[in-house]
Amino acid sequence: MNDLETILAHAGCTGLSPTGDLVDPIQLSTTFQRGIDGSYPAEYSYTRSGNPTRSSLEDILARLEGGHSACAFASGMAAAAAVFATLPAHSHVVIPDDVYHGVRHLLAEFGTRWGLSYSSADMTSEESILAALTADTKLVWVETPSNPQLQITDLETVGRICRQRGVTWAVDGTWTTPLIQRPLEFGANYVVHSLTKYLSGHSDVLGGAVVSAGADDAERIRSYQTSAGAVLDPFSCWLTMRGLRTLAVRLERQCESAAAIASHLSSHPRVVDVLHPSLVTHVGHQTAKRQMRLYGAMISILVDGGAARALEIVSTTRVFQRATSLGGTESLIEHRRSIEGPASVTPDNLIRMSIGLESSRDLIADLDAALST
Repeated sequence: MNDLETILAHAGCTGLSPTGDLVDPIQLSTTFQRGIDGSYPAEYSYTRSGNPTRSSLEDILARLEGGHSACAFASGMAAAAAVFATLPAHSHVVIPDDVYHGVRHLLAEFGTRWGLSYSSADMTSEESILAALTADTKLVWVETPSNPQLQITDLETVGRICRQRGVTWAVDGTWTTPLIQRPLEFGANYVVHSLTKYLSGHSDVLGGAVVSAGADDAERIRSYQTSAGAVLDPFSCWLTMRGLRTLAVRLERQCESAAAIASHLSSHPRVVDVLHPSLVTHVGHQTAKRQMRLYGAMISILVDGGAARALEIVSTTRVFQRATSLGGTESLIEHRRSIEGPASVTPDNLIRMSIGLESSRDLIADLDAALST
């Protein structure tokens, strides 16, 4: 089985259970029996260091991304923290100027306590990336499309720069999943996922993962996972595998609807700009077309009238739900800057949307009604 859709359809269904279960049972035990010689014949000793259900999920994630191995964590931010925490002391990190605000906060609030420094760069500009690098740069962190302004980073360019400078680089793959983009194919050392989003897909799991390209990087992440202990629990692993089995059909529908909605809004008189790489007017469209299989199901729009107007629009939708997150079956909408805090660089008239599985006609009608209020 090499096609990703086939791997996904069989996630968590090995058929290896001694009782013949089609769907693998959840292994909830926190500890495992030792042999009479003191060894662990089944290779598991304590769930913090390894669990059969978590191992199944990690094996699937590594196969999907084409990586050496994966480590599942209790949240996406725990996964991101693992990458930063395993850097050498006094490392410098380059992050995008448009980046998930939690990453910036993690580095500003805690990374500096760990001895890390960081700077921001326009990841759409090779000159900006080069200017941000220092002699101490050990990691370049990439989001593409970026959150929430959907800027597109050329992964080939970042890969070339990092190879030439001997710098490790990681890509947040939460918005794309391996069905849309596989950063390890471009030479990335890590792909980081919030499993909470598309991979579990039903807004009922909190989880994260780091997929490592090479054995040395994988060993560092695994060692940190075991020592720090922010592991994903077996039930959440099982739910994530259940979600993975429908990812291909969910994501195709969500991306199709997102493109239709973006096209419709691009001519709306009360929308200043639509940020979605499917649009030929998007500055990163050609790059996205080259490195993405689909254009994704996240849309941001800039509306006329500033923050007050954006909040008014968000408050009047009926099909879209007002909530923070993405990747579930339900469509979500929010005024992004109001959640990001005072350090936010997001325009105050930006509305971010996660497109779900509802009828695109209903979603368009809902937005039209909200925009006309």
